[in-house]
Amino acid sequence: MQVIPVTDVSRGFGSTSRRDAWWVAPLVVFLGLGTFVGYSTWAAFQNAHYTFGPYLSPFYAPVLFASPGDTAGLEHAWFGVKPAWIPAFLPFSPALLILPFPGLFRFTCYYYRGAYYKAFWADPPSCGVGEPRKRYWGEQSFPLILQNVHRYFLYIACIFLFLLSYDVWLATRWPDGAGGATFGIGVGTILLAVNVVLLSSYTLGCHAMRHIAGGFHDDVSRHGACDMAYACSTALNYKHQLFAWLSLFTVGFADLYVRLCSMGIWTDFRIF
Repeated sequence: MQVIPVTDVSRGFGSTSRRDAWWVAPLVVFLGLGTFVGYSTWAAFQNAHYTFGPYLSPFYAPVLFASPGDTAGLEHAWFGVKPAWIPAFLPFSPALLILPFPGLFRFTCYYYRGAYYKAFWADPPSCGVGEPRKRYWGEQSFPLILQNVHRYFLYIACIFLFLLSYDVWLATRWPDGAGGATFGIGVGTILLAVNVVLLSSYTLGCHAMRHIAGGFHDDVSRHGACDMAYACSTALNYKHQLFAWLSLFTVGFADLYVRLCSMGIWTDFRIF
């Protein structure tokens, strides 16, 4: 029997024998993530129009400090006016103190890694398609080894779920004109609530969350309560990609909704 040696086949960037439209998925991811990153960065630097009535944009929640003269922001600020230790020459916005944490949670997410590695780094553009690199370093070397901090940003993301849930409750407290508040629900209230549900579905179905829910056990089936928690997280994980995109859309649209209502471009309708 003749043995045929296996040779290394080198592909040029983008070369492939595939006949399907393999480029559609990375292009959609590139446009979707690029649009969100561009809008969220712009919105974070605005430091304006992030509140309307009882609504608070999730990009700015929680408001730790507000700028002097920002009356609406000061109503939500935990610690009042921006402190003097923040240098005046640096651009200030409450969102700049908050967004890095949920942003890095998504950036290090296992699903998003595979998505933006293909869409932005062409590593590779798709399965069976040539990439611009000839060596694979993996995530065991700097800087990609830093992706392993994902589980720690998961802990912080879970805290944000409680904070955003509380903001939904505050979004039902409408000023009554006499210094008090009455219960009411508007379109913005529902939008903020849907955003929390989708963010929770995305976060609690995270791969790292499954490990935590399973109690860090190698054989989770031997531990009843952990096995049930693991099954619940796994059920959400089946749709992890879907929840990743839906929650990305709702958190961005929630900011846009509050912003346009604050600017008087959109009208928020009170349901009751």
